[in-house]
Amino acid sequence: MLKVAIAPDSFKGSMTAMQAASCIETGLKRVLKGVSCRKIPMADGGEGTVQAIVDATGGTFLKRTVSDPLGRRIKATFGLSGDGKTAVMEMAEASGLALLKPRERNPMKTSTYGTGEMMQHALKLGVRKILIGIGGSATNDGGTGMARALGVKFLDANGKPVPEGGGSLGKIAKIDMSGLDPRLKGVDVEVACDVDNPLTGRHGAAQVYGPQKGATPDMVKNLDAGLRSLAVVVKSDIGMSILKEPGSGAAGGLGGGLMAFVKGRLRPGVDIVIDSVKLARGIKGCDLVITGEGRMDHQTAFGKTPAGVARTAKALGVPVVAICGCLGKNPEEVHTIGIDAFFSALEENVAEEDLPKRGPVMLTNCAAQVGRLLAIDFGKVLKIK
Repeated sequence: MLKVAIAPDSFKGSMTAMQAASCIETGLKRVLKGVSCRKIPMADGGEGTVQAIVDATGGTFLKRTVSDPLGRRIKATFGLSGDGKTAVMEMAEASGLALLKPRERNPMKTSTYGTGEMMQHALKLGVRKILIGIGGSATNDGGTGMARALGVKFLDANGKPVPEGGGSLGKIAKIDMSGLDPRLKGVDVEVACDVDNPLTGRHGAAQVYGPQKGATPDMVKNLDAGLRSLAVVVKSDIGMSILKEPGSGAAGGLGGGLMAFVKGRLRPGVDIVIDSVKLARGIKGCDLVITGEGRMDHQTAFGKTPAGVARTAKALGVPVVAICGCLGKNPEEVHTIGIDAFFSALEENVAEEDLPKRGPVMLTNCAAQVGRLLAIDFGKVLKIK
């Protein structure tokens, strides 16, 4: 019997990773006898990561009340793994740019406090690990809001609390870690981060990402100086240098804040997911791996889900086929990362609003054609129905 591991990313606007895996399984089994499929939903740390890990581990989704970037109370969703030991969340659920209207965007005032509240809710569940994706932020506060929610105090030269927001970072003279939630001891915090921006400077948080969060040129200078000042105090009071650490500038400095205040470890998102869903164990013993994503092009080779799946499969000596929704520029570059063949499921141009209905059908049909090719190669053990 041919054993196939099916490990796709979500097809944005059309299917979750688990739904895509089910479509591929249906297509294969439509035409083949003697095929066993193992579905392993995947993601790369961005959109769809929480869903993929919850689906892969048989976990659950939880909703809790937190603060949005401007302090308003909202409901945020995060995931809990099937064994109850790992919380997986997106900072954007609490502190994301999408939560604000364009006229409300102001990184001088916005805060990551709600992200810290999400982490606090996870701690109440007794988790041993927190996985957090930090894309899509509305903030530039160096993670100070997150840390405040977990008990850290940021004081000015007179010993008084400093206001929230990126515009107040330059006033911080002392960081008091004595009130940090003790439940964080023994909890691993892993941060899905796929950018290497330092905290400050030309490639730093404020200058690169500040404008899209509503920062004017003067605000950018203020925010950059504030983050630099924060890094000096972090070095003095905590003994950690975050100024030039790759990824410290991610999410308005939240990357650096997670490193400094909760000992977070920044890793490529796809690597975190590979470990969380135990991808290698799922692939072991299989004859073929099928991965995929909504659009495949030359960028796929740089840390996206199919690249991570291919790397894992190749280490185990298992061939890899990719099925994507559509093809972009120079998709043949994926051959350099271990994808042996790729296929586009797109049968005709489809309007975006029709993708949820048409996408699954086209993916299933394409998988059936891949199944027919497999029957040619594995003719001795497979038969077409």
